Amino acid sequence: MTERANPWAALIALCIGFFMILLDTTIVSIAIPSMVKGLNTDLNAIVWVMSVYLLTYAVPMLFTSRLGDRFGPKRLYLAGLAVFTLASLWCGLSGTAEMLIAARAVQGLGAALMTPQTLAFITHLFPPAKRGPAMGMWGGVAGLATIAGPLLGGVLVDQLGWEWIFFVNVPVGVVGLVLAALLVPDWQPRNSHSFDLPGIVLSVAGLSLLVFGLQNGQHYDWGTVAGPVNVAEVIAAGVLLLAGFVVWQRYNRREPLLPLRVFANRNFSAGTLTAVTIGFSMTAMFLPLVIYVQDVLLLSPTEAGLVTAPMSLLSGVIAPFIGRLSDRTNPKYLVIFGIVALAAGLGLIALMARETSTWWVTFPGLLLCGVGIGSVFAPMSNVTMSSVEPRLAGTASGIFNTARQVGGVLGSAACGVLLQARISAGMASSGGNSPQALTDAARETLLLPVAVLLLGIIAAAAMRRPAPRPAPAPAATRA
Repeated sequence: MTERANPWAALIALCIGFFMILLDTTIVSIAIPSMVKGLNTDLNAIVWVMSVYLLTYAVPMLFTSRLGDRFGPKRLYLAGLAVFTLASLWCGLSGTAEMLIAARAVQGLGAALMTPQTLAFITHLFPPAKRGPAMGMWGGVAGLATIAGPLLGGVLVDQLGWEWIFFVNVPVGVVGLVLAALLVPDWQPRNSHSFDLPGIVLSVAGLSLLVFGLQNGQHYDWGTVAGPVNVAEVIAAGVLLLAGFVVWQRYNRREPLLPLRVFANRNFSAGTLTAVTIGFSMTAMFLPLVIYVQDVLLLSPTEAGLVTAPMSLLSGVIAPFIGRLSDRTNPKYLVIFGIVALAAGLGLIALMARETSTWWVTFPGLLLCGVGIGSVFAPMSNVTMSSVEPRLAGTASGIFNTARQVGGVLGSAACGVLLQARISAGMASSGGNSPQALTDAARETLLLPVAVLLLGIIAAAAMRRPAPRPAPAPAATRA
């Protein structure tokens, strides 16, 4: 296929895979109680099912964008979608928590191959002046998929079993492969990249140790992990390796995995930090919410999913309009508005939730969350990527997507640790009153993403309105 492909048709084909990727970041949350029972395991293992996907999704994106530059974004996208689809089948067939965690890790790798290519195609197919609506569609898909996960997951878990939250990806993945092969242009960027192997090793090892220490600290009672190694040492090792990674990027004169010069761009730095806080909060909100509505309010998975449906619909409806608006006004104000709405929604849920309440107490807060999520993605992506040099667009898109997913990894780990700690403390102080302990733990845990979003507001306030770039001169015609 040539580059004369219909850009909107190509974007629709790419959004199918992108939808599946983000759907799988949240669809597991609604199945947590069923998976704990079905796999005969504990909450920490199921939190790992969520976290390992985010981890293997996030870190490789730093270099999968360069793989796209070398081998072609279309080839990488198709390969990633094939891996993701087959890994989804493996997830559904898993009979133990350990096997499911391994399958989810492979699924995350497939997602990492796909995501940078979608943003790279947007910058290639759409000129800057018309990129707002495309980013609006991309943001709408992101918001809709992230919030639709619990709704679809609830129906599948109730009607067919938790395995079907993964099996459903298989036919969708096959359709996505066919459409992408037919509609997406076989574009080859004119960039040649080397690969920063030391940077890859340092970043993967550092982030893995950090997440392992944070998430499993409660499991090991914050003491010994194995032999003389304790949790604090694991976390410290992760931090030191990540610090070594940053130093190596500073002194790598060839082609660093994370070119620090891209952070000299104020909008990119502010947008990337904002993306971390959004990723953290959107992942962290679901675990306490699901525990509250299913284990305290005793809703079924389908009913729990229906509770989030208005948030999903509102997010999907708002996002395209916000995308168009971001071309006409300063995007940073839209980003700040979205973050404030999301934080207010989570805070309202935490304030109103009681063990004797009905599901209606979550409704106003969830509507605010839907407004916030639908308002933040398109302008955040637009302001972050619009000021980046075109030759760094692929690398920048990888960093931007990685930042959001790293936020998700940290949000999942921190939320899991805090929730389990508060449940244990609540059970002890309430004399074994499970509904009260679970309610208090969920309310307190929901305040964590609210606090992180305050940092996001500060970062977004540092953004500047992107300067419009002149449209390219029309090509001369032959007589």
